Amino acid sequence: MWSILAVFSAILLGLYDVAKKTALKKNGVLTVLLVATALSTLFLAPFFRLGPASGFLRLGLKAVLVTASWISGMIGLKMLPLTTVSTIKGSRPVFVVLFSIILFGEHLNWMQWSGIALALVALWLLGRTSRADGTVKARRTGFIWMGVSVVTGVASALYDKHIIAGLDPLFVQCWTNLFITVILALCVCVERLFSGASVSGTFRFASSLPSAMGPSRSHGHGRPCFPETEAPENSLTTELDSTATFSSSNTGEDASQDGRVKPVKFQWDWTLVVVAVLITAADMLYFFALKQPDALLSVISVIRRGSVLVTFICGAIIFKEGNLRAKGLNMLLMAAGIALLLIGS
Repeated sequence: MWSILAVFSAILLGLYDVAKKTALKKNGVLTVLLVATALSTLFLAPFFRLGPASGFLRLGLKAVLVTASWISGMIGLKMLPLTTVSTIKGSRPVFVVLFSIILFGEHLNWMQWSGIALALVALWLLGRTSRADGTVKARRTGFIWMGVSVVTGVASALYDKHIIAGLDPLFVQCWTNLFITVILALCVCVERLFSGASVSGTFRFASSLPSAMGPSRSHGHGRPCFPETEAPENSLTTELDSTATFSSSNTGEDASQDGRVKPVKFQWDWTLVVVAVLITAADMLYFFALKQPDALLSVISVIRRGSVLVTFICGAIIFKEGNLRAKGLNMLLMAAGIALLLIGS
């Protein structure tokens, strides 16, 4: 039962990534996160109840980990192509599987091991395939943000296994969401407070970047290019000379002519509601799956990374991302791995 819940959670996670990408067209990272999480907390309001003080402290720590993972992940999502982001995030199960075995003593049967091996090989091949996207020229900042997201995401997953044993799934989800909302609200306040500070040092704020949702362009090599991540082919020296180039559009800010950053006015987008609904449902299924007595975090984590199948399809159809034939073969390998995990579980 827990493996089936994990599959549906993976599907919703894939759709959630797509909705996030769309929501970032109109608003900054922190704004999207705050509004979506606040809406999710509102949806969960009927399930709130009091619990032990120690439980709130543990959930506060989880909220910090999740917030760090989300913020860094969404900044990376706006800087990099969706298929590349999904590939980087796909490295999480490697560490989760390793530490689940070391810390929690999980034991897998041969079919589960085979499924995990296939899935991890597929993710590794996807990483190699993504080089053909032209993301080698992508801003290094995007990859750094995604690295932070992976580390904090792994820590959060392992922490879930630890705290879910003694707490109700809905209690965990409700209060964690509320704490995350508070933390994000504080982050937005701090961002607004310092938004008038002059931009200096190694960071150069661009007033805008081409939209990640715009149609792809071709340089005559038969592959699409991603204007939000690829430097022009004749500007490699500019990319190397820049210590760090960070677009203010990733934080919901615009840079004025005098070098001072001004917050961008919030724009309501119904996609935010979709984001909130998807993450609420995906997390609920995940926590209930993890609560099952025989549930294996290592297997659940790999199954949930199957969300790349959804983002791959949407990235190809909606965002017109390239190099699909090679990635499609890798996705078949991923699907085979998940099938083995389901059969073995």
